[in-house]
Amino acid sequence: MNKLMNLIGIKARKASEKKINTKVKNKVLSNYALLLDREKKSILRENKKDVKFAENKGLKKNLINRLLVDETKLRGIKDSIKKISKLKDPVNVTLEKWKRPNGLNIKRVSIPIGVIGVIYESRPNVTSDVAGLCFKSGNAVILKGGSEAINTNRILAKLFRQALKKNNVDENFIQFIDSKERKVVDIMLSKMKKNIDVIIPRGGKNLVKRVQEFSKVPIIGHLEGLCHTYIDKDAELNMASKIVYNAKLRNTSICGATETILMHEKIVKKFCNPILKKLEENDCKIYGDSIIKKHYKGRLYPAKEKDWSTEYLTAAVSVKIVKSVKEAIDHINKYGTMHTDAIITKNEKTANQFLKNVKSSIAMHNTSTQFADGGEFGFGGEVGISTNTLPPRGPVGLAQLVSYKYEISSRGKIRD
Repeated sequence: MNKLMNLIGIKARKASEKKINTKVKNKVLSNYALLLDREKKSILRENKKDVKFAENKGLKKNLINRLLVDETKLRGIKDSIKKISKLKDPVNVTLEKWKRPNGLNIKRVSIPIGVIGVIYESRPNVTSDVAGLCFKSGNAVILKGGSEAINTNRILAKLFRQALKKNNVDENFIQFIDSKERKVVDIMLSKMKKNIDVIIPRGGKNLVKRVQEFSKVPIIGHLEGLCHTYIDKDAELNMASKIVYNAKLRNTSICGATETILMHEKIVKKFCNPILKKLEENDCKIYGDSIIKKHYKGRLYPAKEKDWSTEYLTAAVSVKIVKSVKEAIDHINKYGTMHTDAIITKNEKTANQFLKNVKSSIAMHNTSTQFADGGEFGFGGEVGISTNTLPPRGPVGLAQLVSYKYEISSRGKIRD
């Protein structure tokens, strides 16, 4: 296995050193989108194998939903690739330039990172999104998907390589590790530093934590998506109800789903029943503190300390009452994961205080946390969301998958 992984790394490095012009990049992506459409039946057939395997394995329903690819999801995958093909090429862009008094002309120019290793679970769309974004940004990518989605991931990667070959581009820009062995991940993290420039983990807490602890390669990613929605005393009830419902229940299994609702004490009597009842009526389990218990007339489970730091990823939510926006900010900064947090209020001053003081990589005002998505940001897709303090932060799309170098010219200048 060590020899095979080393060979994969060498091939990826060699591919990454080849310069592909924008026209060819876009043609490859367009061809890939056509293949996704043409091979629709084959993709769905392979996905059924994965779903059946997951069901037999006893995976939870929310995890199977992540795994499932139906015609609607496949259309979304294809549309994402089309969007990426229409985005501006982020490579060889002059980011800034200036002339120094010493006669130096300096430019900062974007360049590909090189080779990106992506380790992910469940979601087959990651295979296509990551392959498309990495290729458009001039990077080679090594994909290691979860064993539960191996059949779907295999065919998606295979089709991308076919699109590369059709356009006389090195197929090794995209390599899929067709193995269920956990040892593969260990090799990527500890023995491929020479041929992988950055690792991006996408998956559950255990996977990301393992990568963060053992990787000898730099990492871009987030541990959990513990997102909050704070309903301020100056919030409008109808807006708050719509946003909270969407933020929690539109898709409970994504990292941008709200997991904790914070509510100002001055509006709890008026707001808690219409907002929480709507969630409960749609099979959402509600964990509340002692204050909400006094006012909510529906079924409520007592919230424990662990609930404030739980990413449910299912139809469940914790609810806490706070006395001020400052208390809401303090709670988020203590229990949150610097992912996505929102405030609902008509008060612009309060909103600004919230946006400027939460440590989140994405801070929102009167907006559902479910918009924490590279596609919604206009990035065409994302390889993940980074909660690192150092850049990149938030959705990692095309513009975040490049590095830069300085190009300097002069008229024969020498330094005194």
